[in-house]
Amino acid sequence: MQMKDMMAPPPVHLPEDPAHGKDLLADETALQHPDSPSVWAARAARELDGGDRLVAYAYARTGYHRSLDRLRANGWKGWGPVPASHEPNLGVLRAIAMLALASRAIGDDAEYDRCRQMLSDADPGSVEKLLG
Repeated sequence: MQMKDMMAPPPVHLPEDPAHGKDLLADETALQHPDSPSVWAARAARELDGGDRLVAYAYARTGYHRSLDRLRANGWKGWGPVPASHEPNLGVLRAIAMLALASRAIGDDAEYDRCRQMLSDADPGSVEKLLG
């Protein structure tokens, strides 16, 4: 039986990511939509896949902060569910995951653990899906 926290805020359901449907790795997309967590998450993933891990970390850190901006602008108060089942939330969750992975790649295990916990708090199922 699952216990529901009666004090928990309602789940956040973000609007569509500003770069939805665009080539997330294109420079033009990043320049037109610097507020898109999905853009920065995609760039971080590319760099982690054989690129520069410090550049990956910088992209991931940017995506993380853009994610916090997006969450707060949509009523998030620093905690509460951000379900991965709501597709527009995935860019934010991916950006948090990319910061976890990039942090681990540069040896910052404390930041990896913090981001992993943040994902788990947002949507426990997203941890395995996004961090493997």
